[in-house]
Amino acid sequence: MKILFIEWESYGWQDMKEAFTEEGHDLVCFPFQVFGHQGEELLRDPETERRLRSVLRKEVPDLVFSIDYFPVISSVCQREDVRYVSFNYDCPHILLSSNTIVNPCNKIFVFDKATYLEYHHAGISTFHYMPLAANTKRLDAIDPYLSGVTLPTCDVSFVGSLYLEKGNYFDQIEPALPERARGYLKALITVQLKILGYDLVHEMLPAILDDLYQVCPVDPMRDSVQPVSFFYEHHVINRRITAIERIDLLETLAQEHSVDLFTHIKDFPLPGLNVHGGVDYFHEMPLVFKRSKINLNITLRSIRSGIPLRVFDIMGAGGFLLSNYQADFQDLFVPDEDFVYYESKEDLLRKVGYYLNHEDERKAIARNGHEKIAAKHTYRHRVKEMLAF
Repeated sequence: MKILFIEWESYGWQDMKEAFTEEGHDLVCFPFQVFGHQGEELLRDPETERRLRSVLRKEVPDLVFSIDYFPVISSVCQREDVRYVSFNYDCPHILLSSNTIVNPCNKIFVFDKATYLEYHHAGISTFHYMPLAANTKRLDAIDPYLSGVTLPTCDVSFVGSLYLEKGNYFDQIEPALPERARGYLKALITVQLKILGYDLVHEMLPAILDDLYQVCPVDPMRDSVQPVSFFYEHHVINRRITAIERIDLLETLAQEHSVDLFTHIKDFPLPGLNVHGGVDYFHEMPLVFKRSKINLNITLRSIRSGIPLRVFDIMGAGGFLLSNYQADFQDLFVPDEDFVYYESKEDLLRKVGYYLNHEDERKAIARNGHEKIAAKHTYRHRVKEMLAF
């Protein structure tokens, strides 16, 4: 099959290219600029449309593929009558709010089953559920003790954002809110932190939506199928809830164990933690997973049921995974056999202590998880599954 591959610096793009090639497909790459683009240019950009039309008519591919969904790509594919397949690792992916998602040319794969069901129940037939993946072949070839690499060996590690980088929306909005709205928002965050598996923010947000809009007016994309509340819920409040949760759990663990945090804010003051800067996804992050006795996953609260990419990367690298529970785990993995999950802060503390002291069990679980990824959840598996739709 001839595939026009939309090439941009997304997570896993090299692995996906390799998977298509290893499955015997002929790839034609289309360089695409995402970072630095204005949002409207990802919806409709005459120059991108002209370039893409030209390549489609010259190469005549069987389909166009991209990691994450782009309305400008879908619009051209719809006009040129070419199938467009997108494999999405962001959740929420803001561009899936575009009304172009209903274009019949689309096959849109999302890893969060709750998100898939939301669109499915709304009658949008272009959405499909597809878990994420890892390239175990590449990860297995990485020597965890490469000479010259300065990354530490860790008891407990977490790789991820704290969503507190300079310029985050919450810090801009919260001080400007009226006192009543600030109190309401604080209480809402406090209660949501104590509730897993139920989206209280979505239900309670309308009470302060006007206040949020007054201090930070954000309008949906011109062709959005989502309300304005979608932005505040997922890009402001759920990110702050995730930040609070991650910091609280990491600081609590650091009172009893050695904990290493790899995040974008290298000098962030977290008492007792070994705070490092961010790590390169392709080369350095797998070394952290291989060199850590316990790898944590603390899922972004906007991901309602799905298993984030971090999980597949940890298990694919052969690391031991200790994660919060997500409903989609039950579709793919067996708890205490392929991975371990915690149900509360106290449960997390207990399980970290237990598995640091039970090396044989920890290694057996990591090995099982890796074998499950290699057997069922590589990028080659996903390529075959997507093309079978």
